[in-house]
Order: sequence, then C-alpha cells, then structure tokens
Amino acid sequence: MSELEIRPVRADELTAVGELTLAAYSAERSLVDGVGYAAELVDAAKRAEQAELLVAVDGDGTPVGTVTIARPGTPFAELSREGELEFRMLGVRPTATGRGVGEALTRAVIARARELDAERVVLCSLVTMARAHRLYERLGFVRLPERDWEPHPGVTLVAYRLELT
Repeated sequence: MSELEIRPVRADELTAVGELTLAAYSAERSLVDGVGYAAELVDAAKRAEQAELLVAVDGDGTPVGTVTIARPGTPFAELSREGELEFRMLGVRPTATGRGVGEALTRAVIARARELDAERVVLCSLVTMARAHRLYERLGFVRLPERDWEPHPGVTLVAYRLELT
C-alpha cells in the first residue's frame, strides 16, 4: 500500500479507531462472549492515554488499521518483561484486509522497539487467529509457549517473540 501512512493516533480519530478495532475483531470472529473485551477494544481513548496507539491511514486519511504498543509494567502490558516491547489489539478494517496493513503496522512496532533499544518484541494472540500467526511467523516471530495463558476460562492466548539483538 504505497499510500499508507502509519503514525500516532490523533484525538479526532479515537472514536473511528475504536470502532475499527471492534469491527476487525468481530469480522475475524475473535470476540468471546461474556468476557467484556469488546468494551476494551472500542475504548481507543484509554489506549492512547495509557499506551502508544498507532493508526494506519490510507491516502484520503481514512483509518484502516491500528495497533497498541505497551511497555512492560504499564496498564496494557500482558506478558512483556524488562527489555521487551509488547503489542496488542492489532486490527485492520475488514474492507482493507489483504492490502498489507497488518504487516505495515507490525513493522512499525518493530521499528519502534528498535528506537527504544528493546531486545525483543512480544505479543499474544488468540489460538484461533491462524492468519495473524502466519504473518508473525513470516516476519520472524517464533512461538513462546512458556508464556501462553488463559485470561478467562476457555480463552487461550498463545505468545510469540521476535529477537532484535
């Protein structure tokens, strides 16, 4: 996507980015009933306040993707440790899938990790998100099974890491 720009989200985009994230997870059938994750996905304002929130916009400025970057020990960090940068809630507008948005966002996270001198990038993903897992593995991420976990009964998250050093 030559017309794709990735940058920090602007305040006037927060509602659209929250809706985009929820739509992406809904389209992938990645929401589990009864765990309250939809409310967290739609709350882009909270993510922008407590983490780094990037947005991918197309040539006309329409948000087409987003990702949340969390440092260890911050409210949105789930599995990162010292020396690691974690990303979460990567979402691509359903009408923009297959255009390289997810890869561009992941590469932006890796670039940010290098800027911060992180040793590795980590993430966790629903066990069912095979398409996302293929992307991560293609970019060099490897499984980190010792950090797999279940935030709720029946919700299995698998962990990945990318060594930068």
